[in-house]
Amino acid sequence: MKAWLGLGAALLLAACMERTPGTVAFSEAEAAFIKKPGTGVIAGHAFRTKASGTVVNAAGQLVHLIPATEFSRERFKNLFGKGKYLPHRDYPRADNPDPAYVEHMRTTKAEANGRFGFEGVAPGEYIVSSQVLWGDEEAFFREGGMVYDSVTVTGQEKEPVRAILSGN
Repeated sequence: MKAWLGLGAALLLAACMERTPGTVAFSEAEAAFIKKPGTGVIAGHAFRTKASGTVVNAAGQLVHLIPATEFSRERFKNLFGKGKYLPHRDYPRADNPDPAYVEHMRTTKAEANGRFGFEGVAPGEYIVSSQVLWGDEEAFFREGGMVYDSVTVTGQEKEPVRAILSGN
């Protein structure tokens, strides 16, 4: 019983951990390229592989295309550390990004197979993110979490730029 109480306390403390505060202000000028017309295409797949080897797709989940600015790079480093996967239990509970940052994103939904795409993408560096969740929808912490990858669109591509959001 004591072990379970200790584990529960540790999980609650982990959930309340503060993230490193951001030091870089969002710059609309730096992110403006996302609103320019382009010919680039980003095609991707968002999924996680369970310990059992079963693949879970990000079916119906939102996928965000974010300009890779100094602000967004710092934000993702503070959220994810050195990895590309953030477990659901570690999501920040009070996350209120600058509204201008949110306005400088593009969003689509992943299909049932976890595939997604963005068309008309202007040249630039981007962060592509989504979440892959499974398990009891009523649970405080779900299995899975947020995944992302970085991509570059040059405007010279003959094929879509691939984005694999698996957390690896």
